[in-house]
Amino acid sequence: MVKAISSNLGYPRLGEKREWKRALEKFWNGLITEQELLAETKTLRLHALKKQQEKGIDLIPVGDFSFYDQVLDTSVTFGIIPKRFQHDGGKVSLNTYFDIARGKSEAVASEMTKWFNTNYHYIVPELVDATPKVLHNRSLYYYEEAKKELGIDGKPVLIGPITYLKLGKGSNAESFEALVDKFIPAYIEILTELESAGVEWVQIDEPYLATSFAKEELQLFEKVYKEFQKATPNLKIELQTYFESLDYYEEVVNLPVAAVGIDFVHDHGESLKALETYGFPADKFLAAGVVDGRNVWRSNLDEKLELLSTISNYVTDGKLIVQPSNSLLHVPVTKWSEPELDEIILGGLSFADQKLDEVVVLTKALTLGKEHVATELKEARLAVLALNESSHRNNLEVQAAIANLENIRVERDLPFAERIKLQHAWLQLPLFPTTTIGSFPQSPEVRSTRAEWLKGNITDAEYNTFIEKETARWIQIQEDLDLDVLVHGEFERTDMVEYFGQKLAGFQATKFGWVQSYGSRAVRPPLIYGDVAFTEEITVKESVYAQSLTKRPVKGMLTAPVTIINWSFVRDDIPESTVANQVGLALRKEVEALERNGIKVIQVDEPALREGLPLKRARWEKYLNDAVYSFKLTTTSVQNDTQIHTHMCYSDFDDIIETISALDADVISIETSRSHGEIISTFEEVTYDKEIGLGVYDIHSPRVPTVAEIQSNIHRALRAIDAKQFWINPDCGLKTRKEPETIAALQDMIKATKEVRAEYQVLEK
Repeated sequence: MVKAISSNLGYPRLGEKREWKRALEKFWNGLITEQELLAETKTLRLHALKKQQEKGIDLIPVGDFSFYDQVLDTSVTFGIIPKRFQHDGGKVSLNTYFDIARGKSEAVASEMTKWFNTNYHYIVPELVDATPKVLHNRSLYYYEEAKKELGIDGKPVLIGPITYLKLGKGSNAESFEALVDKFIPAYIEILTELESAGVEWVQIDEPYLATSFAKEELQLFEKVYKEFQKATPNLKIELQTYFESLDYYEEVVNLPVAAVGIDFVHDHGESLKALETYGFPADKFLAAGVVDGRNVWRSNLDEKLELLSTISNYVTDGKLIVQPSNSLLHVPVTKWSEPELDEIILGGLSFADQKLDEVVVLTKALTLGKEHVATELKEARLAVLALNESSHRNNLEVQAAIANLENIRVERDLPFAERIKLQHAWLQLPLFPTTTIGSFPQSPEVRSTRAEWLKGNITDAEYNTFIEKETARWIQIQEDLDLDVLVHGEFERTDMVEYFGQKLAGFQATKFGWVQSYGSRAVRPPLIYGDVAFTEEITVKESVYAQSLTKRPVKGMLTAPVTIINWSFVRDDIPESTVANQVGLALRKEVEALERNGIKVIQVDEPALREGLPLKRARWEKYLNDAVYSFKLTTTSVQNDTQIHTHMCYSDFDDIIETISALDADVISIETSRSHGEIISTFEEVTYDKEIGLGVYDIHSPRVPTVAEIQSNIHRALRAIDAKQFWINPDCGLKTRKEPETIAALQDMIKATKEVRAEYQVLEK
């Protein structure tokens, strides 16, 4: 027997039915008071803690709750507030907190970007002139709440200082250590108060340790955690890493902390090799992340138990912690909200609550013996086997097509320089053509009508009539705005990935499989449970209808394979690149159907291409090559005069600009406004030979930009991009915005464009 304890690293905030999201949005819309918001979210928070307590988790995280984002929580804890929000130096109010994330009329929101290689977004700390001061020890507050209300001696969760500062902007390598030195006393103040309150364990997340960085940087970790240990000798610090293996395993496990958390799921098998090679310190706890915290498939508990048994050979008895690989923030709450799913698929699923059950079963199997959980082990074994052997995962036609890929040509007939002339000839667009990224506001009427249709309260014909009416209304709005290339608005779609999942074989939509993307924005990643196949036209009807209403070109709108992969829960029994190629083959048929039906401008969005980059640069080449291949598999069978667009967002592009060009899309649109134009510098250093739209205003804030602001963004972009290459568009889709602000912002965009267009026409004369 092996003595072990169970732990969790974080729990979903949304609630089983998105209660958290609804509470936030009611507050933002003035429908409830701040006190009512606090009461509603406290109920949700305590419910989540109680579930973990009842399941038997030994180390329950507290302080992982957030009103928006855990990185923003860290910023306001230490008073890192951008000056434009005019903070007076006291505890940050909830309104100011939300203003930083969402913006307000006189102050733009802080930049938002992806949390490592996930689809979760965090608010980027602005570190210029940062002088940290503890304004509120939120970790202590949530610890005391859990202890008082539920008798839980919780494990406060903090983002470590080095990871936090690496995620920020406004510092430089030369001054980084000095910046860390500023934060050490502030962190120590937090930790000292926790120690004084009787806290035993504190989880400090340093996922930066799982990235590739210079070995010299380890000295800074050594310095920081020595200071923490010296100041709080009675506090057990769990230094938590995740999402990858450790390049410097031996050095990290010897840092001055009580426990080191290591990901044994997303590590490509390297963590176990390092453990076997270098061993593990006898005086430390090893927190082994063996249950996948980023995907939804049931664990093969026999394999996990074998892995844990091997790990235990290198760990002092009583110092093994069993836990998920990372916070369960990235998965839905419970699969038992999905009783209508196919029995085999449901049996093969494991959401957050079920993952905690798996952690507890594994801990009991180690501590008490497998016979004490024999029923649970057998049930998991049979469920995994049933899914893998089912017809879902054994489509012979799809597997034959994948085997025949070498016989499929994935290049356009003409190079870009020649085919763009053919496209210009028929499009006849003005200088700086304007368009949008694809979606228009999903109004309450759109959402409620879809809900009524899904419930069977209105007929298919009635629903289709409504969609056509809404499409026609927005085609007219776009013509009135004088946009050059239109879109149909995507009113039939719940989500840019989920919608395709509902139309392709091998996908399964869920009803309550929600996860947080940013703020109150929740998405339902589809389940890619089996072999993917094209079964019916997906977007043709709506696109053709929209095109029939106007003489201006209407873009067909698709989501590309890698984004579908990155924003779905993907089967884990075959390589993701194989799944992406299955998706590419299916979408290739959809692209051909759009073209065959007269849609000659087709946008195939790949916004998640960069976010899926492996954290280790050594793995980049294969990932990027696979991404380019699956994109071209989707797009290259069209005629030369058909124009292929793509869209990306929230990315640093300087290190993948060659990949972007290799996609061979005729036009790419990229987010640039929320990063305040910083991405544009990439194009000042690299000659980009295709057409490009650098988003000229931020759609993730309800704030309407001014004409002057948009013109400034356009002029900034034109310093790097030739005017004849440049398109003008918002930086992302407009689905989440309200109609009045959308129209107002687009009016300003069109006005700004026409004024800049006039400037250039004068210059040309």
